[in-house]
Amino acid sequence: MSPFSATLGDGPLTDGRSCDMSSRAPFADPFRAPLPDRCDVSGVTAEGAAWLASAGTYPQGALASWAERPTAPVSLRCGTAFDVLNTPAIFGRRMLDRLWDEGPGSGPVAVHRGRMLLFAAPGTALRLPALLAWEEWGGRARTVPPLLCHGPGDAVTVPTGAPATRRAARWLVAPDTRHPWLPGPEVLLWAAVRAARAAASTAGRISIFPPADQGAKVYDVSRRR
Repeated sequence: MSPFSATLGDGPLTDGRSCDMSSRAPFADPFRAPLPDRCDVSGVTAEGAAWLASAGTYPQGALASWAERPTAPVSLRCGTAFDVLNTPAIFGRRMLDRLWDEGPGSGPVAVHRGRMLLFAAPGTALRLPALLAWEEWGGRARTVPPLLCHGPGDAVTVPTGAPATRRAARWLVAPDTRHPWLPGPEVLLWAAVRAARAAASTAGRISIFPPADQGAKVYDVSRRR
């Protein structure tokens, strides 16, 4: 598990399809900036862990199990406390940047096996696929990869208590409260549209510079909507 911290500046609101928007985070090493007054070594607070456990049938049992086996993988049911949007890492990073640069921020976000897991409001998995299908993507359609929506009947694996590595599952935005703000389907559609625009605008460009570390950016949850 790793410490997390970040800072964001205020940004102007923009006219999303159905959202209020705001903010931004600089690049930093997410494994070297602890917030001892807010986080344990994972960035997940006790209240955040309680929220995650609430997704299960026996929350107290889940908390006890995590305390005894902090390095064991954790599988959580979707559809009650949260839904999850599962995206390829690069497109998910673009969505996350749009949410924090121009939008309201995000709920908890994790990376697992090359995929980004954006925790969303319950019901998102039922509504978002239809919104994505109805959107007029035009020439941007080829820049949108398959997006997986996990809702009732599904489960996701979240980062463990083991020390995080670059390839391990890890939190980009760790849960830190019992009642986190979670984006709904309209907000995630807004972010996907802008991520597709960003991908389309950079398609075909050749850079002499090496790619940025996709695990380096962190986000300030204290400025989240």
